[in-house]
Amino acid sequence: MARRLLWASLALAPITLLVDVLVHPGKTALFVLAAISLIPLAWLIGEATEHAGEHTGPRIGGLLNASFGNAPEVIIAVIAVGDNLPDVVRGSMAGSIVSNILLVLGAALILGKDDAELDRSSLLGQLGLVLVAVLLLLVPSVPGWHGDPNRHFLALLSIGPAVVLLGLYLAVTIIDLRRRPTHNVTDTTGWSLRTSLAVLGATTAATAAISEILVNSLQAFAEAANLSEFFIAIVIVAIVGNAAEHGGAVVIARRGKMKLATEIAISSSAQVGLLVIPVVTLASFAFAHPLALAFRPIELAAMGAAALFVGVVIRDGRARRWEGALLIAVYGGFVVWFLSAGDR
Repeated sequence: MARRLLWASLALAPITLLVDVLVHPGKTALFVLAAISLIPLAWLIGEATEHAGEHTGPRIGGLLNASFGNAPEVIIAVIAVGDNLPDVVRGSMAGSIVSNILLVLGAALILGKDDAELDRSSLLGQLGLVLVAVLLLLVPSVPGWHGDPNRHFLALLSIGPAVVLLGLYLAVTIIDLRRRPTHNVTDTTGWSLRTSLAVLGATTAATAAISEILVNSLQAFAEAANLSEFFIAIVIVAIVGNAAEHGGAVVIARRGKMKLATEIAISSSAQVGLLVIPVVTLASFAFAHPLALAFRPIELAAMGAAALFVGVVIRDGRARRWEGALLIAVYGGFVVWFLSAGDR
């Protein structure tokens, strides 16, 4: 039933584009339509990369999943950079990390098998990478706490941490892929490779178009809803951009595959910190206003505290439902904190 609803909801993307061109509704309605439309598109990107991986083998499939699984986040961020909305970019990326390791992991623990065994060393290693990312982000962030956080000097200062983070991601990915068992690609009953790549290309293009509508209508939605742009970016945009990981982890947890579900939730946060943030930062230099990684103290504190708290929760290597409820409650506390913080 859920899959049928997702397939049916793909019609929202062309509907949103047509509404934008023909009807010219208010920005608030457009933002809501675009946000909802991005959820099935993110799911379809995940489906296409999974089917492509069946033909290319686990190593190339893993790279495809890592690259295109984060496509909605990257596209939204790059479009926001082009529209000179740096606070939205930083907020959405920080929110992605926090929501994955608190909200998604919490939901997976609640809906999955109670007292299941987890891959403790792998999960703690991924959380460690998140903390490394937070520490490196202090380099351009601290000077940004005084004066203009978007001055060009801070953008230049961000290049170093971005390069280090991307290098660390590539090193960890190569090591991980070498550890995976190699085997011949077997016959599959899913999509052909050509179909998978065609769907991937078309869906990525649709995601770019819908993301542009989302970003362009964000400020008007914030005013209409009486919410700060920071709150919308760090909560709403972050959850929408991570829809594929959110849904995938929960569905897999329901099937009892707790090791995989928790790995998706936590590794997705590490990928945002080590892949999405540096890629968006380096790509931003193609625009008039390059991105400075000058995160607010609340953003850095939320990312670091979330990683440390989850590390304490999973340190025994067991999945418990009450711990999942605790993680979601903590995320709720963060949401209230973000709501009270206001814009920069």
